[in-house]
Amino acid sequence: MQKTILYLIVFLLVACSATNRQPQEGFVTIQGTDLIKPNGEKLFIQGTNLGNWLNPEGYMFGFSRTNSAWMIDLLFKEAVGPDVTARFWQAFKDNYITRADIDFIAAQGANTIRLPFNYKLFTDEDYMGQTGQKDGYARIDSVVNWCKANRLYLILDMHDCPGGQTGDNIDDGYGYPWLFESEACQQQFCDIWREIADRYHNETTILGYELMNEPIAHYFQNKDSLYQLLQPLYKRAVAAIREVDKNHIILLGGAHWNSFFWMLNDTTYDDKLMYTCHRYGGPATREAITHYINFRDSTNRPMYMGEFGHNTDEWQRDFVDVLKAVNIGYTFWPYKKVDNSCMSAIQRPEGWDSVVVKYSETSRNTYQEWREARPNQQRFQDLLMQFAKNCRFENCQPQKDYIQTMGLKDKR
Repeated sequence: MQKTILYLIVFLLVACSATNRQPQEGFVTIQGTDLIKPNGEKLFIQGTNLGNWLNPEGYMFGFSRTNSAWMIDLLFKEAVGPDVTARFWQAFKDNYITRADIDFIAAQGANTIRLPFNYKLFTDEDYMGQTGQKDGYARIDSVVNWCKANRLYLILDMHDCPGGQTGDNIDDGYGYPWLFESEACQQQFCDIWREIADRYHNETTILGYELMNEPIAHYFQNKDSLYQLLQPLYKRAVAAIREVDKNHIILLGGAHWNSFFWMLNDTTYDDKLMYTCHRYGGPATREAITHYINFRDSTNRPMYMGEFGHNTDEWQRDFVDVLKAVNIGYTFWPYKKVDNSCMSAIQRPEGWDSVVVKYSETSRNTYQEWREARPNQQRFQDLLMQFAKNCRFENCQPQKDYIQTMGLKDKR
């Protein structure tokens, strides 16, 4: 009898625990400038970005000159060849983000994760060691499941669009926002988003789809005319998504590093639109982001700070307080990278700087320079595979001071 009662108690505890881990039924919706959870409560986004995992950036490896994904991939292939490079990327993806990372993020008190990805994960183009059949959906599915278990929301962010949407290294392109001048790239952009939305149209763990990251940098003489092309392409992509998914919120970033929104002056074409801004540096004051607040209020749609960080602890604390006061949710950038200025720091393997980083900074403009600069291949390969191991959660170093600046409530 006592054993029966004990088993019953254990069963109820496990059942309650499982129930508490289940996500809310239904989708996050928009009510004026607020996001509303399915239970009617307000959702104030707080979390981080899984940058560098599915969209490698050079500085997160310690590189400066070699700074976009295709440059990093070429660097590794020059040094150790395509086969070893493919094995590295597989190990890197397997280790960089695991269930342990998502559990850790949730334990700090986050409620949302932004997942940047490269469009090439859904094409036949060579990317991160794969061609043809890619693992893009498998990677996203894993994060969806891990977030679901932790009651976290997920934002899907196409960080790198066909043709390049920014014109700088962050879009993994070729130095110009060709997306806005290429009909083929625009159609591919819309087709990929439609495919993604079709797959996830019933997935309530996903908060929404962020169509593109930081479109149209300020470097170009024709930037003003390019800005005018942003809203029409957004409308086209939204229409493609709505053919298969009428449930999810769609997030629109402004031009000029997600900071100019004047060209996004029409909200009538969809009732589930919100906006996302970014900010690095400058005063950590309300006055410094008045233009974001005013645009948010004029459109009566939510505004969310998708990226900020890489600053002093004091600045980050102050800016979090400002964002909370003005009702702009946020996700810090990034969750993980080499050294610090993140939640979880990757330790550089011994010799990483003297071999891998040094080679990344070497002039490699001709085949002769490739040959002459190439380091010991076995040493380079060993360092790559050690870096992939160091990326695993248990081998990284939590940055406690940084985490304390994020304005989260530890759930442990």
